[in-house]
Amino acid sequence: MLTRLSIRDFAVVAHAELDFGAGLTVISGETGAGKSLLVDALGFLSGARGDAGAVRHGAQRAELAAEFAVPADAPAARWLADSDLDDDGACQLRRTLRADGGSKAWINGRSVTLTQLSELAGLLVEIHGQHAQQALLERRQQTELLDAYAHHPHLLAPVRSHAQAWKRLHEERSALLSRGDVGERQLWLQHQLDELDAQPLAPAVLAELDASHRRHAHAASLIATCDGTLDALAGDDALTTRLQRLRHGLQREARHEPRLGDVDAMFDAAAIQLDEAQSLLQRVRDDLELDPEALADLERQLTRVQDLARKHRLPPEQLAAHRDTLAQELDMLADADTRLQRLDADIARAAAQWQDAAAALAASRRKAGDVLATAVSAMIDTLGMQGGRFEVALEANASDAPDASGSERAEFLVSANPGQPPRPLRKVASGGELSRISLAVEVATQAQDAVPTMVFDEVDAGIGGAVAAAVGAQLRALGASKQVLCVTHQPQVAAAGHAQYRVSKAASDGITQSSVSALDAAGRQDEIARMLGGADVSAEARAAAKKLLDHT
Repeated sequence: MLTRLSIRDFAVVAHAELDFGAGLTVISGETGAGKSLLVDALGFLSGARGDAGAVRHGAQRAELAAEFAVPADAPAARWLADSDLDDDGACQLRRTLRADGGSKAWINGRSVTLTQLSELAGLLVEIHGQHAQQALLERRQQTELLDAYAHHPHLLAPVRSHAQAWKRLHEERSALLSRGDVGERQLWLQHQLDELDAQPLAPAVLAELDASHRRHAHAASLIATCDGTLDALAGDDALTTRLQRLRHGLQREARHEPRLGDVDAMFDAAAIQLDEAQSLLQRVRDDLELDPEALADLERQLTRVQDLARKHRLPPEQLAAHRDTLAQELDMLADADTRLQRLDADIARAAAQWQDAAAALAASRRKAGDVLATAVSAMIDTLGMQGGRFEVALEANASDAPDASGSERAEFLVSANPGQPPRPLRKVASGGELSRISLAVEVATQAQDAVPTMVFDEVDAGIGGAVAAAVGAQLRALGASKQVLCVTHQPQVAAAGHAQYRVSKAASDGITQSSVSALDAAGRQDEIARMLGGADVSAEARAAAKKLLDHT
């Protein structure tokens, strides 16, 4: 839930720090004081477009921040973890707006895009008001809310799994058919395989082929180098002979200087290494020969490999793996007709299973929709929309293809006045009616959506008396399971709150500024008395205010 909201240089608010608790918090104030600015601030923090005119006159930028308490198992906590933006359970949204219109956003002190800010805010707060883009207006959200109200995840799961299976099989069938004429493809593949099989392509074989070619291509220089080195190691003035003479001299003088014995031991080891080197060099020399025919054959083999590599646009060392891939496809195509028949049968079976599962889901949705419509209709009647009617329509999908969400979509319909045909909720014109209908839906479904904080603006527009009291009671009831913030000008709604803020305005140096203050018990009584009686608060108004507060 929202725990703290900080506002600086936003609209006519120079600075405000607001702390929020659970339950229903109401925000009141005189007309024009700027009560809805708090809603605007939360909307801006939720990713709404920033208008440079929202920066307080004379300031360079506006800055807003909101802190939320997020349980470890909440969707917002999972989102933060998945986005690498979690910070030991903290959840802070911050955004600035410059006077030139530029804005920046942060989550837990790290810079983010507005898309990221909006995604996270959508999991934390939902704004219900005339100008807000409400999730409840989206048909997808309406369908999900109906499903949550119906408590039938056991019906949704098979619909989803059968639709996914159908889609996977259909894609496999399309891929098989996209290859065109199977016979032609088989002939082409066999031709490619015959060419590749005519030449050994294993990476180890190619490496040896390259090494053998280099040996034969440089045989003359290799032979000359080996012969010259062997000559230097053998004969009267050979390296090994000179090393032996050096050792005799060291051995003769070692009795006078013991360290010369160590030198002799090193020469002895060197002599052994020279003997081994000479033996290996002789074996290498014996393997070398000038063979123009062998060299020509190796060059022909390398040319064939390079030609294949260019033809298949692959490095030579990848040709063997490519050959295996082509062979696998040829094996699969050998069974293409049988596989196609099997796919058709599997697709038909998946579609039939989906239809059965979707029919069961649709029946459950219709039953839950009727119950929800009755509950919401009864509630909106008490909220100042006498004779209003709420309906849940299920509209079949345009396509017959199995859909993971079912065979239909829900549409919330509303008739605000008797005699009027029901219209989609998203087309309801009145902001006050829309807010009250949203409130009725939220209360009736016990706020099945996971958003923990709900904000209502203009929910009491155009009502008063008993209807306002009913709205307040419903908001307070909703506050038992969700955190609720409500901007109101109705004393009956204000009295229903668990806490209250008052927004007031004053002029300083010709500039109007608004301030926000938390009200204690006495302050709430005075404020509600003002809402009842106007600027001149009478004893009767205070008594009426106390009575309203005592009855909540």
